[in-house]
Amino acid sequence: MTASSSSSELSEKPTERFVSGDPYRLDPSAVKEPPVGWRASSKFFGPGLIVSASVVGAGELITATSLGAQAGFVLLWLVFVSTIVKVAVQVEMARYSIVTGEGGMEGYNRVPPRLGRVSWVFLMWALMALSKLIQTGGLIGGMAAALSILAPLGFGPLSPAAVTIWAVIVTVIAIATLISNRYGLIENVATFLTMAFVVVTVLVVIALPASEFAYTGADLASGLSLQLPLGAVGIALTMFGLTGVASEEITAYTYWCLEKGYARWSGPNDGSAEYRRRALGWIAVMQKDAMVSWLIYTVSTAAFFILGAAVLHPQGLVPEGNEMILTLSETFSGVFGDVGRIVFLFGALAALGSTIWAAIPSWSRSWANALSIVGVFDWTDGRKRTLWMRVFIAFLPTMWLLTFLWINQPLIMIMVGGIAGGIFLAAVAVSALYLRRRIEPALRGGRFLHIALIVSSLAIIALGVYSAVTTVAG
Repeated sequence: MTASSSSSELSEKPTERFVSGDPYRLDPSAVKEPPVGWRASSKFFGPGLIVSASVVGAGELITATSLGAQAGFVLLWLVFVSTIVKVAVQVEMARYSIVTGEGGMEGYNRVPPRLGRVSWVFLMWALMALSKLIQTGGLIGGMAAALSILAPLGFGPLSPAAVTIWAVIVTVIAIATLISNRYGLIENVATFLTMAFVVVTVLVVIALPASEFAYTGADLASGLSLQLPLGAVGIALTMFGLTGVASEEITAYTYWCLEKGYARWSGPNDGSAEYRRRALGWIAVMQKDAMVSWLIYTVSTAAFFILGAAVLHPQGLVPEGNEMILTLSETFSGVFGDVGRIVFLFGALAALGSTIWAAIPSWSRSWANALSIVGVFDWTDGRKRTLWMRVFIAFLPTMWLLTFLWINQPLIMIMVGGIAGGIFLAAVAVSALYLRRRIEPALRGGRFLHIALIVSSLAIIALGVYSAVTTVAG
């Protein structure tokens, strides 16, 4: 590169928020100078907002509220610990994708030992993905339940007929709106829904002190005192496994970082100092994006937990599944009137809808990449890649709908997927540690990030082993 071209490149200002061309193809002509600082970088956030939309849904709305109802405020601190500890693994997997241009599934398939064409991690993903067909059916069921409370269609709130009709409607709308498979559309809608549920949940929690379910600063302080009562160990482990980014969100984040353009704008690794500078710049943008994502879904998860601790725990109520949504909505109706009930239900719809909106295209990428790995099609063929993603955008929600109509127990469905996801998360942590070694030292990050990754991985692996042992014992 000549001095003049280098000067021109250095002075280039990134303008387009979305990448042009094939985001999975690293082209030297597509490089872009990374922004510097939080303000400039914020224009290129997006993958984390999609992850935030995916994280805060039925898992947090139902699970975090239920855990708060069981434990009270005492485990509030664990919300923050259980969400932050997984971010290091998320960032490391995304770093690998930015440097190599490979999605998470391709990275997993490089982790030895191998069994024929695929890695053991790939096989574990396949088992987890099948169990997630059950869990994600609970997402559709949860949203159908909330809609049946708002608009029972003449059948009564939570009646089987109303829930079934709404489940079908939700599925059809999701497929119709996502089938275009455009990253920009996915990011923009996810951002809107994410902001909607954050605002609503925070407003609801702020309003609680004015109700009969008022909590105090002392309650919050007790929840941040790092206590872990012996009888709450089981709840604590469940919270650690089911809150924050899970294995599927970490996997999806690699694809969203690629489709945002972080890897394509870095360019292919030609061994030059210019490449390393660009790559480190876009990796820094990704890290900021991940931290903003953590802040968003942690605030929302904490808000749901506080709802359970302040409203349900004092009454000794631990309703399950759809009843959780109905109980909370009726509680707010009694305290704040119909406005409070409607505000809560719209917040629940935003949370559940955002998860469905983000989960469908996220899973479509993992499944399509998995097919390419076993030889069904060539992943580098952009036309075939898009075709298979669209196939799964239609196929997966249909399967989720069928599993919900068959099982019709959202909380149980979410727990089944959560256990499998917790076990696979250990494999993801092992993958992150291994793949870090495949990145040249100059691009790996500093000692602090390395220590954070090790601590995060050990905690996740311990949880995965515990989940596997207790599942077998159970």
